[in-house]
Amino acid sequence: MTSAAATSSSTTASSSTENIAEVVKPIKKSTFMMLSPEVASYFVAGGCAGAASRTVVSPLERLKIIQQVQPRGSDAQYRGVWRSLLRMWKEEGFQGFMRGNGINCLRIVPYSAVQFTTYEQLKKWFTKHGSKELDTPKRLASGALAGITSVCSTYPLDLVRSRLSIATASISLAAAPLATKTAPANAVAGQQVKLVSAYHTSSAVASGLKNAATSTYTKADLTIWGMTLKIMREEGGVRALYRGLVTTAVGVAPYVGINFAAYEFLRGIVTPPGKSSVWRKLSCGALAGSISQTLTYPFDVLRRKMQVTGIQGGAIKYNGAIHALTSIVRSEGIAGLYRGLWPNLLKVAPSIATSFFTYELVKEFLIPP
Repeated sequence: MTSAAATSSSTTASSSTENIAEVVKPIKKSTFMMLSPEVASYFVAGGCAGAASRTVVSPLERLKIIQQVQPRGSDAQYRGVWRSLLRMWKEEGFQGFMRGNGINCLRIVPYSAVQFTTYEQLKKWFTKHGSKELDTPKRLASGALAGITSVCSTYPLDLVRSRLSIATASISLAAAPLATKTAPANAVAGQQVKLVSAYHTSSAVASGLKNAATSTYTKADLTIWGMTLKIMREEGGVRALYRGLVTTAVGVAPYVGINFAAYEFLRGIVTPPGKSSVWRKLSCGALAGSISQTLTYPFDVLRRKMQVTGIQGGAIKYNGAIHALTSIVRSEGIAGLYRGLWPNLLKVAPSIATSFFTYELVKEFLIPP
């Protein structure tokens, strides 16, 4: 009797242990998958892709930001791509070309790493690890979610990078009527650089004339940490580092979704089996980037406008994305939403081409086929 009870108890314990093991096993497997060498390879390849792509086009990236935020009709505008690049070289040298690239790479490495890794994992999730077809809607959804995830994780660095890009540029952020009322944008006194930062729309002329002021940047402010502290100190703490996040996420989701979907589609056409030369791979990335950027560019303009609207002394403060959109259209027309598109397309083609090519190259090296 006692022996039978012991046997029954042993059987029950063994069964319970097996049940627990069955529950724990998937958890361990899931945890391992998240930290697997394959996932780590995606992360490393994505980071390398981001750093390489942004460094290649750093001068054009900075020029795009300057053209997006400078007012229409300003006497000291950066006009024309090549003339503006030459002007940037004469005024600031090679350092001017690379201004903001350090923080851009610091931002883009984790941004790109998270984006590519999330995209690869979401593709597996949507297709049940290859058991279902990866159609265009699934590619778009994977890319969109990957874009949102990556931008939310690195947004403060993007905002600081935008501020550093325009801080030393010789542009007045005031419109032409204000030009005679404010100090030159590149007036230097000792260690300080004065930047006029009065935004102007048709509804803010009077307040702009009255309240336009200069925001002073010390040498210490023109560093990543210094600019971060300045923004937090003068514009509302940590919350100021996330100004424009919603607009950015709304713009990034379709951009990244279209980018990945277009690349996957074009790769099937341009690089069929046996015809995967370097120029074909680069062409896929260039075309995919150009298509996605053109379709979503107005969101990028809104993002930059909202990121720099908090500069001290600005004549206008946007209350949100809708307010920024209506203000730009009212004062500059629809064309205002596409300012800087041409240099941006010149940037996007080599940038996205380099990004996808580097990603595939590093991934193949880390994960041999």
